[in-house]
Amino acid sequence: MPNIALLNNVDHKDLRIITANRPGLGDEVAWVTTFAQEFRLLQSDYPIIFRRAEGAVPFEAVALMGFTENENLFLGPEGWDAPAIPLMIARQPFLIGRKGDELMIQVDLDNPRVTRGDGEGEPVFLPHGGNSEYLQRVNAMLSVIHQGMEAEAGFLWALMKHELLETFALDITLDDGSQSRMSGFYTIHEERLAALSPAALHELHQAGHLAPIYYALASLSNFRGLIDRKNRRMKADAARR
Repeated sequence: MPNIALLNNVDHKDLRIITANRPGLGDEVAWVTTFAQEFRLLQSDYPIIFRRAEGAVPFEAVALMGFTENENLFLGPEGWDAPAIPLMIARQPFLIGRKGDELMIQVDLDNPRVTRGDGEGEPVFLPHGGNSEYLQRVNAMLSVIHQGMEAEAGFLWALMKHELLETFALDITLDDGSQSRMSGFYTIHEERLAALSPAALHELHQAGHLAPIYYALASLSNFRGLIDRKNRRMKADAARR
């Protein structure tokens, strides 16, 4: 269970955060939540798809990094093998909280990236209590995430309004002959998108939704690369046995 605390320079004056990307720091996940404003950055490396979600909006966008639970094919002993790391990964162990109407930074003190004193990692606060450059970068990152997630509901409702989400299944055959099927996710329905009226397309464009729709579609070409990563990972694991 997370141990969430409101970040402050008294209780957390000696806090440090490991910023390296390597196994064992909590990044072993197969997908991570993303948002339309981040699609441009992620679409060259990760398949961007959608899944059912609980809450006011019944869908969410995710960047796919593996095919099975706790499998991140971009993460290895040498680090993260992609130019861009999804913001919901990069912001760990911090998250956005509220104190009344004010947005505040929270930290999960039980996250494996958290150390204390002279341990490994970037200091969160300066010796006299000011914010470190690292914390300033985190604050900017959390601001982008907050703004992106605030706008995400409008994007997802637009997809539903125009019936642009469809379920899909991906049949995977690996080099060793093993087969599996990935299902339960959604993607953009290209035929319905192409059939939209000029007025509907103009509405999506004016709202800033059309570009991320096309980024999501373009990102599906990354499934081939993800399967290649899976094959390489399996061969490397077999060679170590």
